[in-house]
Amino acid sequence: MKSSAFALGLLLMASPLQADTQPAASKVVVKPVLSTTVTSSGQPIVLPQKDAQVIVSTYEIPPGAVLPKHKHPFPRYGYVQAGTIEVTNLDIGKTETFRTGDFIVEAVDQWHFGANKGADPVKLLVIDMVEKGAVNTVLQK
Repeated sequence: MKSSAFALGLLLMASPLQADTQPAASKVVVKPVLSTTVTSSGQPIVLPQKDAQVIVSTYEIPPGAVLPKHKHPFPRYGYVQAGTIEVTNLDIGKTETFRTGDFIVEAVDQWHFGANKGADPVKLLVIDMVEKGAVNTVLQK
């Protein structure tokens, strides 16, 4: 029994050494994209208070497309995988441009719309954090 514990201890001690001797090409590289506590319009980020559900979607927005005016009752996060999108927040009168590699922390409960004014499609990875079963896009009538 003691020899098993000793062997396990040696194995655990040797593991970090093996990780450090890996070739540089196989090392994991982490590059921060964004760290924030507020949305694009300066609101504090507040998570759903009950039964949180995460929904992950991809969007492809063709050149010239304009998204309808809408708002999100819960947090929505977007990562621009390709292209350039212009987002106009109608409630605060602010327009921002997001490009490939940018991360978007969308405004909550504020009317806005996006437009692809470029020549290439915009590809987004979108993450919604909602109360279970809720919809996170409300179109303006």
